[in-house]
Amino acid sequence: LFAVLYPTGITGELTVFLSAAKDAAFLNLYGEANSTAMYYFIMSFPVIYAPGALPMILNMAANRKKAFKKRFAKPPPPPKGLVFPIDKKGGRSSTPAAKEILAAAIAAVSPEKAQKVLNEKNWRFGYVKHFRSMVEEQMKSPENALKVAEAGLAKAYETFQFIDGDKTTSFADAMAATASNPYKTGFVQGTAPKAKNVLEVPYKGKTLSGQCLKDQVDKWVSYGTIEESAGVAIKNCVDKPGYLDLSDRYFVLLGAGSAMGPFLVLMALGANVIAADLDRPNIWKRLITIAKQSPGTITFPLKVDQSSCATDDELYANAGCNLFTDTPRIRDWILTLHPGKPMAVGSYAYLNGALHVQVSLAMDAICKDLSEKRQASLAYLCTPTDLHVVTQEAHEASVGQYKEYSSKPYCILMKLLGNGRFLRKNAMKPLTGQGGDFYVVNGLSVAQGPNYALAKRMQHWRAVIARSKGSIVSSNIAPATSTVSVVQNRTFAWAYEGMPYFKPYEIFAPETSNAVMSAILFSDLNDTENASNPKVRLNNPNELFKFGSFNGGCWRCAYQVDSIGEASVFIYFGRLAKPYVAGVAVVGSAIGLKLAGYV
Repeated sequence: LFAVLYPTGITGELTVFLSAAKDAAFLNLYGEANSTAMYYFIMSFPVIYAPGALPMILNMAANRKKAFKKRFAKPPPPPKGLVFPIDKKGGRSSTPAAKEILAAAIAAVSPEKAQKVLNEKNWRFGYVKHFRSMVEEQMKSPENALKVAEAGLAKAYETFQFIDGDKTTSFADAMAATASNPYKTGFVQGTAPKAKNVLEVPYKGKTLSGQCLKDQVDKWVSYGTIEESAGVAIKNCVDKPGYLDLSDRYFVLLGAGSAMGPFLVLMALGANVIAADLDRPNIWKRLITIAKQSPGTITFPLKVDQSSCATDDELYANAGCNLFTDTPRIRDWILTLHPGKPMAVGSYAYLNGALHVQVSLAMDAICKDLSEKRQASLAYLCTPTDLHVVTQEAHEASVGQYKEYSSKPYCILMKLLGNGRFLRKNAMKPLTGQGGDFYVVNGLSVAQGPNYALAKRMQHWRAVIARSKGSIVSSNIAPATSTVSVVQNRTFAWAYEGMPYFKPYEIFAPETSNAVMSAILFSDLNDTENASNPKVRLNNPNELFKFGSFNGGCWRCAYQVDSIGEASVFIYFGRLAKPYVAGVAVVGSAIGLKLAGYV
Protein backbone atom coordinates (compact mmCIF):
# COMPACT_ATOMS: atom_id res chain seq x y z
CA LEU A 1 0.00 0.00 0.00
CA PHE A 2 2.89 2.37 0.82
CA ALA A 3 4.36 1.81 -2.65
CA VAL A 4 1.10 3.09 -4.13
CA LEU A 5 0.10 5.88 -1.72
CA TYR A 6 3.41 7.73 -1.38
CA PRO A 7 4.07 8.09 -5.15
CA THR A 8 0.39 8.95 -5.58
CA GLY A 9 0.76 11.78 -3.07
CA ILE A 10 3.80 13.18 -4.87
CA THR A 11 1.98 12.91 -8.20
CA GLY A 12 -0.97 14.79 -6.71
CA GLU A 13 1.26 17.61 -5.52
CA LEU A 14 2.92 17.87 -8.94
CA THR A 15 -0.54 18.00 -10.55
CA VAL A 16 -1.52 20.88 -8.27
CA PHE A 17 1.60 22.83 -9.23
CA LEU A 18 1.09 22.27 -12.94
CA SER A 19 -2.62 23.13 -12.74
CA ALA A 20 -1.84 26.32 -10.84
CA ALA A 21 0.61 27.30 -13.57
CA LYS A 22 -2.33 27.31 -16.03
CA ASP A 23 -4.86 28.90 -13.69
CA ALA A 24 -5.48 32.58 -14.44
CA ALA A 25 -6.86 33.29 -10.97
CA PHE A 26 -3.64 32.06 -9.36
CA LEU A 27 -1.30 33.75 -11.83
CA ASN A 28 -3.09 37.10 -11.40
CA LEU A 29 -3.30 36.80 -7.61
CA TYR A 30 -0.94 39.79 -7.23
CA GLY A 31 -2.00 41.54 -10.41
CA GLU A 32 -1.54 40.87 -14.12
CA ALA A 33 1.82 42.61 -14.11
CA ASN A 34 3.20 39.88 -11.84
CA SER A 35 1.63 36.91 -13.61
CA THR A 36 4.94 35.93 -15.25
CA ALA A 37 6.73 35.96 -11.90
CA MET A 38 3.98 33.81 -10.39
CA TYR A 39 4.31 31.35 -13.26
CA TYR A 40 8.05 30.91 -12.75
CA PHE A 41 7.51 30.70 -9.00
CA ILE A 42 5.03 27.82 -9.16
CA MET A 43 7.01 26.01 -11.87
CA SER A 44 10.14 26.03 -9.66
CA PHE A 45 8.48 23.40 -7.46
CA PRO A 46 8.23 20.69 -10.14
CA VAL A 47 11.89 21.44 -10.96
CA ILE A 48 12.78 20.56 -7.35
CA TYR A 49 10.36 17.61 -7.12
CA ALA A 50 11.62 15.90 -10.27
CA PRO A 51 15.09 14.98 -8.97
CA GLY A 52 14.01 14.87 -5.32
CA ALA A 53 11.07 12.48 -5.56
CA LEU A 54 13.06 9.25 -5.79
CA PRO A 55 15.36 10.02 -2.82
CA MET A 56 12.29 10.92 -0.74
CA ILE A 57 10.56 7.66 -1.63
CA LEU A 58 13.67 5.60 -0.89
CA ASN A 59 14.20 7.40 2.43
CA MET A 60 10.62 6.74 3.52
CA ALA A 61 10.92 3.13 2.44
CA ALA A 62 14.07 2.71 4.53
CA ASN A 63 12.41 4.29 7.59
CA ARG A 64 9.39 2.04 7.14
CA LYS A 65 11.58 -1.05 6.89
CA LYS A 66 13.43 -0.07 10.06
CA ALA A 67 10.16 0.48 11.96
CA PHE A 68 8.76 -2.89 10.90
CA LYS A 69 12.02 -4.60 11.83
CA LYS A 70 11.70 -3.29 15.38
CA ARG A 71 8.00 -4.14 15.60
CA PHE A 72 8.43 -7.76 14.58
CA ALA A 73 11.84 -8.38 16.16
CA LYS A 74 12.32 -11.64 18.03
CA PRO A 75 12.46 -11.40 21.83
CA PRO A 76 16.03 -11.23 23.17
CA PRO A 77 17.60 -14.50 24.36
CA PRO A 78 18.00 -15.13 28.11
CA PRO A 79 20.94 -13.23 29.62
CA LYS A 80 24.22 -15.11 29.56
CA GLY A 81 27.79 -14.30 30.48
CA LEU A 82 28.77 -10.71 31.32
CA VAL A 83 25.63 -8.62 31.86
CA PHE A 84 24.47 -5.40 33.47
CA PRO A 85 22.92 -5.90 36.92
CA ILE A 86 19.15 -5.95 37.43
CA ASP A 87 17.85 -2.45 38.15
CA LYS A 88 14.97 -1.31 40.35
CA LYS A 89 12.49 -1.82 37.50
CA GLY A 90 13.55 -5.41 36.93
CA GLY A 91 15.41 -4.69 33.70
CA ARG A 92 19.10 -4.39 32.93
CA SER A 93 19.42 -0.72 32.07
CA SER A 94 22.90 0.65 31.56
CA THR A 95 22.20 4.00 33.22
CA PRO A 96 22.16 3.04 36.94
CA ALA A 97 25.30 0.93 36.59
CA ALA A 98 27.15 3.63 34.64
CA LYS A 99 26.28 6.27 37.23
CA GLU A 100 27.40 4.01 40.07
CA ILE A 101 30.72 3.24 38.40
CA LEU A 102 31.54 6.88 37.62
CA ALA A 103 30.38 7.98 41.07
CA ALA A 104 32.58 5.37 42.74
CA ALA A 105 35.56 6.52 40.70
CA ILE A 106 35.08 10.17 41.65
CA ALA A 107 34.23 9.32 45.28
CA ALA A 108 37.79 8.10 45.75
CA VAL A 109 38.90 11.76 45.68
CA SER A 110 35.73 13.88 45.95
CA PRO A 111 32.57 12.46 47.62
CA GLU A 112 30.71 15.72 46.95
CA LYS A 113 31.18 15.49 43.18
CA ALA A 114 30.35 11.78 43.29
CA GLN A 115 26.98 12.56 44.84
CA LYS A 116 26.23 14.95 41.98
CA VAL A 117 26.69 12.05 39.57
CA LEU A 118 24.18 9.94 41.47
CA ASN A 119 21.73 12.86 41.60
CA GLU A 120 21.89 13.50 37.84
CA LYS A 121 18.35 13.18 36.44
CA ASN A 122 19.14 13.57 32.76
CA TRP A 123 22.04 11.15 32.44
CA ARG A 124 21.74 10.69 28.66
CA PHE A 125 22.43 14.36 27.97
CA GLY A 126 23.97 15.47 31.28
CA TYR A 127 26.85 13.02 31.61
CA VAL A 128 29.52 15.18 29.95
CA LYS A 129 29.97 17.58 32.86
CA HIS A 130 30.55 14.67 35.24
CA PHE A 131 33.26 13.12 33.06
CA ARG A 132 34.87 16.54 32.87
CA SER A 133 34.66 16.85 36.64
CA MET A 134 36.36 13.46 37.00
CA VAL A 135 39.28 14.50 34.79
CA GLU A 136 39.64 17.75 36.73
CA GLU A 137 40.04 15.74 39.93
CA GLN A 138 42.49 13.32 38.32
CA MET A 139 44.75 16.13 37.15
CA LYS A 140 45.23 17.50 40.67
CA SER A 141 47.86 14.87 41.43
CA PRO A 142 49.26 11.54 40.19
CA GLU A 143 47.77 9.87 43.26
CA ASN A 144 44.31 11.19 42.37
CA ALA A 145 44.60 9.93 38.82
CA LEU A 146 45.34 6.38 39.98
CA LYS A 147 42.80 6.41 42.81
CA VAL A 148 40.02 7.34 40.39
CA ALA A 149 41.06 4.66 37.89
CA GLU A 150 41.36 1.91 40.49
CA ALA A 151 38.07 2.76 42.19
CA GLY A 152 36.18 2.96 38.90
CA LEU A 153 37.34 -0.43 37.64
CA ALA A 154 36.85 -2.08 41.05
CA LYS A 155 33.24 -0.86 41.09
CA ALA A 156 32.68 -2.10 37.54
CA TYR A 157 33.86 -5.62 38.46
CA GLU A 158 31.70 -5.56 41.58
CA THR A 159 28.60 -4.18 39.80
CA PHE A 160 28.48 -6.29 36.64
CA GLN A 161 27.22 -9.84 36.85
CA PHE A 162 28.31 -13.03 35.14
CA ILE A 163 25.70 -15.67 34.36
CA ASP A 164 26.90 -19.21 33.72
CA GLY A 165 23.92 -21.54 33.36
CA ASP A 166 21.86 -21.22 36.55
CA LYS A 167 24.69 -19.57 38.48
CA THR A 168 24.96 -15.78 38.80
CA THR A 169 28.00 -14.14 40.40
CA SER A 170 29.72 -10.79 40.33
CA PHE A 171 32.10 -10.38 37.43
CA ALA A 172 34.97 -10.12 39.92
CA ASP A 173 34.15 -13.56 41.35
CA ALA A 174 33.75 -15.05 37.88
CA MET A 175 37.22 -13.88 36.86
CA ALA A 176 38.73 -15.14 40.11
CA ALA A 177 37.72 -18.70 39.19
CA THR A 178 39.42 -21.02 36.72
CA ALA A 179 37.45 -22.16 33.67
CA SER A 180 36.59 -25.86 33.72
CA ASN A 181 36.42 -26.41 29.95
CA PRO A 182 39.57 -25.02 28.30
CA TYR A 183 39.74 -24.21 24.62
CA LYS A 184 41.72 -26.29 22.18
CA THR A 185 44.35 -24.40 20.19
CA GLY A 186 44.38 -23.88 16.44
CA PHE A 187 47.54 -22.81 14.63
CA VAL A 188 48.25 -21.83 11.03
CA GLN A 189 51.64 -20.92 9.58
CA GLY A 190 51.62 -18.57 6.60
CA THR A 191 53.27 -19.63 3.37
CA ALA A 192 54.53 -16.28 2.06
CA PRO A 193 58.28 -15.52 2.17
CA LYS A 194 59.70 -13.46 5.04
CA ALA A 195 58.42 -9.92 4.99
CA LYS A 196 60.53 -6.92 4.11
CA ASN A 197 60.75 -4.56 7.05
CA VAL A 198 59.19 -1.66 5.17
CA LEU A 199 56.34 0.49 6.45
CA GLU A 200 53.70 1.11 3.78
CA VAL A 201 50.74 3.44 4.29
CA PRO A 202 47.82 3.48 1.81
CA TYR A 203 46.66 7.07 1.35
CA LYS A 204 44.30 8.53 -1.24
CA GLY A 205 44.91 5.85 -3.83
CA LYS A 206 48.67 5.67 -3.33
CA THR A 207 50.93 3.52 -1.16
CA LEU A 208 53.44 5.69 0.67
CA SER A 209 56.77 4.46 2.00
CA GLY A 210 60.28 5.74 2.61
CA GLN A 211 60.88 9.43 1.98
CA CYS A 212 57.44 9.94 0.40
CA LEU A 213 55.83 8.75 3.61
CA LYS A 214 58.07 10.96 5.75
CA ASP A 215 57.19 13.96 3.57
CA GLN A 216 53.48 13.28 4.02
CA VAL A 217 53.93 12.90 7.77
CA ASP A 218 55.64 16.30 7.85
CA LYS A 219 52.67 17.79 5.97
CA TRP A 220 50.23 16.35 8.51
CA VAL A 221 52.30 17.71 11.39
CA SER A 222 52.69 21.13 9.75
CA TYR A 223 48.96 21.39 9.02
CA GLY A 224 48.08 20.33 12.57
CA THR A 225 46.28 17.12 11.67
CA ILE A 226 48.58 15.08 13.91
CA GLU A 227 50.87 15.87 16.82
CA GLU A 228 54.63 16.02 16.36
CA SER A 229 55.21 13.01 18.63
CA ALA A 230 52.98 10.89 16.37
CA GLY A 231 54.97 12.03 13.36
CA VAL A 232 58.24 11.12 15.06
CA ALA A 233 56.89 7.65 15.91
CA ILE A 234 55.88 6.96 12.30
CA LYS A 235 59.18 8.21 10.92
CA ASN A 236 60.99 6.03 13.46
CA CYS A 237 59.49 3.01 11.74
CA VAL A 238 60.81 4.26 8.40
CA ASP A 239 64.30 5.01 9.69
CA LYS A 240 64.58 2.00 12.00
CA PRO A 241 63.33 -1.03 10.04
CA GLY A 242 64.21 -3.25 12.99
CA TYR A 243 61.02 -1.95 14.63
CA LEU A 244 59.13 -3.84 11.91
CA ASP A 245 60.83 -7.18 12.52
CA LEU A 246 57.89 -8.93 14.18
CA SER A 247 59.03 -12.50 13.63
CA ASP A 248 59.48 -13.10 17.37
CA ARG A 249 56.69 -10.85 18.64
CA TYR A 250 53.25 -12.07 19.69
CA PHE A 251 50.18 -9.89 19.44
CA VAL A 252 46.91 -10.82 21.15
CA LEU A 253 44.08 -9.18 19.21
CA LEU A 254 40.79 -9.04 21.12
CA GLY A 255 38.42 -8.38 18.25
CA ALA A 256 40.89 -9.55 15.60
CA GLY A 257 38.53 -8.80 12.72
CA SER A 258 37.85 -5.22 13.79
CA ALA A 259 37.93 -2.59 11.04
CA MET A 260 40.31 -0.47 13.15
CA GLY A 261 42.51 -3.34 14.29
CA PRO A 262 46.07 -3.99 13.00
CA PHE A 263 45.49 -7.58 11.82
CA LEU A 264 46.28 -6.94 8.14
CA VAL A 265 49.41 -4.93 8.92
CA LEU A 266 50.68 -7.52 11.40
CA MET A 267 50.14 -10.39 8.99
CA ALA A 268 51.88 -8.55 6.16
CA LEU A 269 54.91 -7.97 8.41
CA GLY A 270 55.13 -11.59 9.54
CA ALA A 271 53.91 -11.19 13.12
CA ASN A 272 52.57 -13.96 15.35
CA VAL A 273 48.92 -13.17 16.04
CA ILE A 274 46.78 -14.72 18.76
CA ALA A 275 43.30 -13.97 17.48
CA ALA A 276 40.10 -13.77 19.50
CA ASP A 277 36.84 -13.06 17.72
CA LEU A 278 33.27 -14.33 17.51
CA ASP A 279 32.64 -17.95 16.61
CA ARG A 280 31.25 -17.20 13.18
CA PRO A 281 32.63 -19.19 10.23
CA ASN A 282 32.75 -16.20 7.87
CA ILE A 283 35.01 -14.30 10.28
CA TRP A 284 37.45 -17.18 10.60
CA LYS A 285 37.45 -17.96 6.92
CA ARG A 286 38.67 -14.42 6.30
CA LEU A 287 41.24 -14.36 9.12
CA ILE A 288 42.72 -17.80 8.44
CA THR A 289 42.82 -17.26 4.68
CA ILE A 290 44.75 -14.01 5.15
CA ALA A 291 47.11 -15.73 7.59
CA LYS A 292 47.81 -18.59 5.16
CA GLN A 293 48.79 -16.10 2.45
CA SER A 294 51.09 -14.14 4.78
CA PRO A 295 54.55 -14.66 6.27
CA GLY A 296 53.06 -14.64 9.78
CA THR A 297 51.26 -17.10 12.03
CA ILE A 298 47.82 -17.16 13.63
CA THR A 299 46.87 -18.93 16.86
CA PHE A 300 43.18 -19.17 17.62
CA PRO A 301 40.69 -20.92 19.96
CA LEU A 302 38.96 -24.11 18.85
CA LYS A 303 36.10 -26.14 20.28
CA VAL A 304 37.71 -29.39 19.09
CA ASP A 305 41.21 -30.62 18.28
CA GLN A 306 42.48 -29.16 15.03
CA SER A 307 43.40 -32.65 13.83
CA SER A 308 39.73 -33.66 13.91
CA CYS A 309 38.78 -30.94 11.37
CA ALA A 310 38.85 -32.77 8.04
CA THR A 311 38.21 -29.66 5.93
CA ASP A 312 38.79 -25.94 6.12
CA ASP A 313 35.05 -25.41 6.52
CA GLU A 314 35.06 -27.61 9.63
CA LEU A 315 37.98 -25.59 10.98
CA TYR A 316 36.14 -22.31 10.43
CA ALA A 317 32.97 -23.70 12.03
CA ASN A 318 34.80 -24.73 15.21
CA ALA A 319 36.98 -21.63 15.61
CA GLY A 320 36.27 -18.58 17.70
CA CYS A 321 35.00 -17.50 21.08
CA ASN A 322 32.66 -15.02 22.72
CA LEU A 323 34.20 -12.31 24.88
CA PHE A 324 30.89 -11.85 26.73
CA THR A 325 30.08 -15.42 27.64
CA ASP A 326 33.54 -17.03 27.77
CA THR A 327 35.69 -14.33 29.39
CA PRO A 328 37.38 -16.51 32.06
CA ARG A 329 37.87 -19.30 29.54
CA ILE A 330 39.53 -16.99 27.00
CA ARG A 331 41.81 -15.52 29.68
CA ASP A 332 42.91 -18.97 30.86
CA TRP A 333 43.55 -20.13 27.28
CA ILE A 334 45.74 -17.15 26.36
CA LEU A 335 47.77 -17.43 29.57
CA THR A 336 49.00 -20.87 28.47
CA LEU A 337 50.10 -19.84 24.97
CA HIS A 338 53.69 -19.35 23.80
CA PRO A 339 55.31 -19.30 27.28
CA GLY A 340 58.25 -16.97 27.63
CA LYS A 341 57.41 -15.00 24.48
CA PRO A 342 56.79 -11.21 24.65
CA MET A 343 53.10 -10.40 24.27
CA ALA A 344 51.25 -7.22 23.38
CA VAL A 345 47.49 -7.32 24.02
CA GLY A 346 45.29 -5.05 21.90
CA SER A 347 41.66 -4.24 22.73
CA TYR A 348 39.96 -3.67 19.37
CA ALA A 349 36.44 -5.07 19.70
CA TYR A 350 33.69 -2.50 19.24
CA LEU A 351 29.92 -2.74 19.60
CA ASN A 352 27.11 -0.19 19.68
CA GLY A 353 25.45 1.19 22.78
CA ALA A 354 25.54 -0.62 26.10
CA LEU A 355 27.19 -3.65 24.48
CA HIS A 356 30.33 -1.57 24.08
CA VAL A 357 30.59 -1.20 27.87
CA GLN A 358 30.23 -4.96 28.28
CA VAL A 359 32.83 -5.89 25.68
CA SER A 360 35.20 -3.22 26.99
CA LEU A 361 34.99 -4.66 30.51
CA ALA A 362 35.45 -8.21 29.19
CA MET A 363 38.60 -7.17 27.35
CA ASP A 364 39.80 -5.33 30.43
CA ALA A 365 39.62 -8.50 32.53
CA ILE A 366 41.81 -10.32 30.03
CA CYS A 367 44.24 -7.40 29.76
CA LYS A 368 44.52 -7.12 33.54
CA ASP A 369 45.59 -10.73 34.06
CA LEU A 370 47.89 -10.88 31.03
CA SER A 371 49.70 -7.69 32.07
CA GLU A 372 50.08 -8.88 35.65
CA LYS A 373 50.80 -12.59 35.07
CA ARG A 374 52.60 -12.52 31.72
CA GLN A 375 54.07 -8.98 31.89
CA ALA A 376 52.27 -8.31 28.61
CA SER A 377 52.27 -4.88 27.01
CA LEU A 378 48.85 -3.31 26.43
CA ALA A 379 47.62 -1.53 23.31
CA TYR A 380 44.59 0.70 22.91
CA LEU A 381 43.16 2.95 20.23
CA CYS A 382 41.77 6.03 21.94
CA THR A 383 38.96 8.00 20.36
CA PRO A 384 39.34 11.70 19.54
CA THR A 385 35.83 12.18 20.95
CA ASP A 386 36.95 12.09 24.56
CA LEU A 387 38.41 14.35 27.22
CA HIS A 388 42.17 14.42 26.73
CA VAL A 389 45.23 16.11 28.13
CA VAL A 390 46.94 17.85 25.20
CA THR A 391 50.19 19.67 24.53
CA GLN A 392 50.57 23.40 25.10
CA GLU A 393 51.34 23.77 21.38
CA ALA A 394 48.02 22.17 20.46
CA HIS A 395 46.21 24.45 22.90
CA GLU A 396 47.82 27.59 21.44
CA ALA A 397 47.11 26.45 17.88
CA SER A 398 43.45 26.00 18.79
CA VAL A 399 43.33 29.52 20.22
CA GLY A 400 44.77 30.83 16.95
CA GLN A 401 42.24 28.92 14.85
CA TYR A 402 39.42 30.27 17.01
CA LYS A 403 40.50 33.85 16.34
CA GLU A 404 40.58 33.15 12.59
CA TYR A 405 37.25 31.34 12.32
CA SER A 406 35.36 33.68 14.66
CA SER A 407 35.43 36.36 11.95
CA LYS A 408 34.10 34.11 9.17
CA PRO A 409 30.49 35.04 8.23
CA TYR A 410 29.35 31.40 8.14
CA CYS A 411 30.66 30.77 11.65
CA ILE A 412 29.09 33.97 12.96
CA LEU A 413 25.74 32.92 11.48
CA MET A 414 25.95 29.38 12.91
CA LYS A 415 26.78 30.69 16.38
CA LEU A 416 23.77 32.99 16.26
CA LEU A 417 21.49 30.18 15.12
CA GLY A 418 22.86 27.73 17.68
CA ASN A 419 22.31 29.93 20.71
CA GLY A 420 25.46 28.58 22.36
CA ARG A 421 25.14 24.99 21.12
CA PHE A 422 27.04 25.41 17.85
CA LEU A 423 30.73 26.19 17.43
CA ARG A 424 31.88 26.26 21.05
CA LYS A 425 35.48 27.24 21.73
CA ASN A 426 37.78 24.21 21.83
CA ALA A 427 40.61 25.62 23.95
CA MET A 428 39.75 25.26 27.63
CA LYS A 429 41.22 26.95 30.67
CA PRO A 430 44.26 24.95 31.84
CA LEU A 431 43.86 22.71 34.88
CA THR A 432 46.31 23.31 37.70
CA GLY A 433 47.77 20.38 39.60
CA GLN A 434 50.97 18.88 40.90
CA GLY A 435 53.52 19.30 38.15
CA GLY A 436 52.13 22.53 36.69
CA ASP A 437 49.30 23.48 34.34
CA PHE A 438 47.68 20.84 32.16
CA TYR A 439 45.95 21.70 28.89
CA VAL A 440 42.84 19.73 27.96
CA VAL A 441 40.26 19.48 25.21
CA ASN A 442 36.71 18.29 25.69
CA GLY A 443 35.99 16.09 22.70
CA LEU A 444 33.11 14.20 24.29
CA SER A 445 30.21 13.90 21.85
CA VAL A 446 26.72 13.83 23.32
CA ALA A 447 25.53 12.06 20.16
CA GLN A 448 27.71 9.05 20.99
CA GLY A 449 26.22 8.76 24.44
CA PRO A 450 27.41 7.94 27.96
CA ASN A 451 27.93 4.23 27.25
CA TYR A 452 30.58 4.99 24.65
CA ALA A 453 32.26 7.47 27.00
CA LEU A 454 32.34 4.94 29.86
CA ALA A 455 33.64 2.12 27.66
CA LYS A 456 36.57 4.23 26.46
CA ARG A 457 37.20 5.66 29.92
CA MET A 458 37.61 2.17 31.39
CA GLN A 459 40.38 1.61 28.87
CA HIS A 460 42.05 4.83 30.06
CA TRP A 461 41.80 3.61 33.63
CA ARG A 462 43.44 0.29 32.83
CA ALA A 463 46.15 1.99 30.78
CA VAL A 464 47.33 4.24 33.62
CA ILE A 465 47.08 1.44 36.21
CA ALA A 466 49.05 -1.04 34.09
CA ARG A 467 51.73 1.54 33.31
CA SER A 468 52.06 2.37 37.01
CA LYS A 469 52.74 -1.33 37.63
CA GLY A 470 55.52 -1.52 35.06
CA SER A 471 53.79 -2.51 31.81
CA ILE A 472 54.49 -0.87 28.47
CA VAL A 473 51.23 0.77 27.42
CA SER A 474 50.59 2.04 23.89
CA SER A 475 47.44 4.13 24.11
CA ASN A 476 47.22 6.63 21.28
CA ILE A 477 44.43 8.75 19.85
CA ALA A 478 43.30 7.53 16.44
CA PRO A 479 41.71 9.90 13.91
CA ALA A 480 38.08 10.08 12.89
CA THR A 481 37.83 7.19 10.44
CA SER A 482 35.14 6.35 7.91
CA THR A 483 34.55 2.79 9.11
CA VAL A 484 31.30 1.01 8.24
CA SER A 485 30.17 1.07 11.87
CA VAL A 486 30.47 4.87 11.94
CA VAL A 487 29.13 5.91 8.54
CA GLN A 488 26.11 3.61 8.86
CA ASN A 489 24.83 6.50 10.96
CA ARG A 490 23.96 8.92 8.19
CA THR A 491 24.30 11.97 10.41
CA PHE A 492 27.91 11.07 11.16
CA ALA A 493 28.52 10.32 7.48
CA TRP A 494 27.18 13.73 6.46
CA ALA A 495 29.19 15.49 9.17
CA TYR A 496 32.39 13.72 8.10
CA GLU A 497 31.96 15.15 4.61
CA GLY A 498 31.80 18.72 5.92
CA MET A 499 34.30 18.60 8.81
CA PRO A 500 37.44 19.41 6.75
CA TYR A 501 36.07 22.95 6.38
CA PHE A 502 37.31 23.42 9.94
CA LYS A 503 41.11 23.31 9.74
CA PRO A 504 43.07 21.15 10.42
CA TYR A 505 40.49 18.35 10.29
CA GLU A 506 40.95 15.36 8.03
CA ILE A 507 38.83 12.21 7.96
CA PHE A 508 40.84 9.08 7.18
CA ALA A 509 40.03 5.84 5.39
CA PRO A 510 40.30 2.68 7.56
CA GLU A 511 43.35 1.34 5.71
CA THR A 512 45.26 4.56 6.37
CA SER A 513 44.32 4.65 10.03
CA ASN A 514 45.28 0.98 10.45
CA ALA A 515 48.74 1.54 8.99
CA VAL A 516 49.66 4.73 10.85
CA MET A 517 48.31 3.54 14.20
CA SER A 518 50.18 0.26 13.81
CA ALA A 519 53.38 2.20 13.16
CA ILE A 520 52.90 4.23 16.34
CA LEU A 521 52.29 0.98 18.23
CA PHE A 522 55.55 -0.50 16.93
CA SER A 523 57.42 2.63 17.99
CA ASP A 524 55.85 2.46 21.47
CA LEU A 525 56.97 -1.15 21.88
CA ASN A 526 60.56 -0.40 20.85
CA ASP A 527 61.47 3.18 21.70
CA THR A 528 62.49 3.38 25.35
CA GLU A 529 62.09 7.18 25.31
CA ASN A 530 58.38 7.06 24.43
CA ALA A 531 55.77 7.82 27.07
CA SER A 532 54.56 4.24 26.65
CA ASN A 533 57.62 3.13 28.61
CA PRO A 534 56.80 3.16 32.35
CA LYS A 535 60.34 4.33 33.12
CA VAL A 536 59.67 7.65 31.35
CA ARG A 537 58.54 10.17 33.95
CA LEU A 538 55.19 11.91 33.50
CA ASN A 539 53.86 14.73 35.66
CA ASN A 540 50.50 12.98 35.74
CA PRO A 541 49.52 9.47 34.54
CA ASN A 542 46.90 10.96 32.19
CA GLU A 543 49.70 12.64 30.23
CA LEU A 544 50.20 9.23 28.61
CA PHE A 545 47.44 10.15 26.16
CA LYS A 546 48.93 13.43 24.95
CA PHE A 547 51.82 11.68 23.18
CA GLY A 548 51.65 9.80 19.88
CA SER A 549 48.32 11.43 19.05
CA PHE A 550 47.16 11.02 15.45
CA ASN A 551 43.94 12.83 16.31
CA GLY A 552 42.93 14.03 12.85
CA GLY A 553 43.01 17.71 13.78
CA CYS A 554 40.44 17.86 16.56
CA TRP A 555 42.96 19.07 19.17
CA ARG A 556 43.95 22.14 17.16
CA CYS A 557 40.54 22.92 15.69
CA ALA A 558 38.85 26.18 16.66
CA TYR A 559 35.74 24.45 17.98
CA GLN A 560 34.81 21.46 20.11
CA VAL A 561 34.07 18.41 18.01
CA ASP A 562 30.60 18.07 19.53
CA SER A 563 29.70 21.57 18.38
CA ILE A 564 30.67 21.39 14.70
CA GLY A 565 28.41 18.52 13.63
CA GLU A 566 25.44 20.60 12.52
CA ALA A 567 27.64 23.17 10.79
CA SER A 568 29.49 20.36 8.98
CA VAL A 569 26.23 18.76 7.85
CA PHE A 570 25.01 22.10 6.45
CA ILE A 571 28.28 22.48 4.55
CA TYR A 572 27.82 19.00 3.06
CA PHE A 573 24.25 19.68 1.95
CA GLY A 574 25.27 23.10 0.71
CA ARG A 575 27.65 21.39 -1.70
CA LEU A 576 24.92 19.01 -2.81
CA ALA A 577 22.54 21.91 -3.34
CA LYS A 578 24.90 23.90 -5.57
CA PRO A 579 23.35 22.69 -8.86
CA TYR A 580 19.84 23.39 -7.58
CA VAL A 581 20.85 26.81 -6.27
CA ALA A 582 22.34 27.56 -9.67
CA GLY A 583 19.08 26.49 -11.31
CA VAL A 584 17.02 28.71 -9.02
CA ALA A 585 19.44 31.58 -9.70
CA VAL A 586 18.90 31.16 -13.43
CA VAL A 587 15.13 31.15 -12.99
CA GLY A 588 15.34 34.17 -10.70
CA SER A 589 17.49 36.03 -13.19
CA ALA A 590 15.00 35.26 -15.96
CA ILE A 591 12.15 36.59 -13.84
CA GLY A 592 14.11 39.73 -12.98
CA LEU A 593 14.97 40.41 -16.61
CA LYS A 594 11.33 39.85 -17.59
CA LEU A 595 10.05 42.23 -14.94
CA ALA A 596 12.68 44.81 -15.89
CA GLY A 597 11.50 44.67 -19.50
CA TYR A 598 14.76 43.35 -20.94
CA VAL A 599 13.09 40.15 -22.18
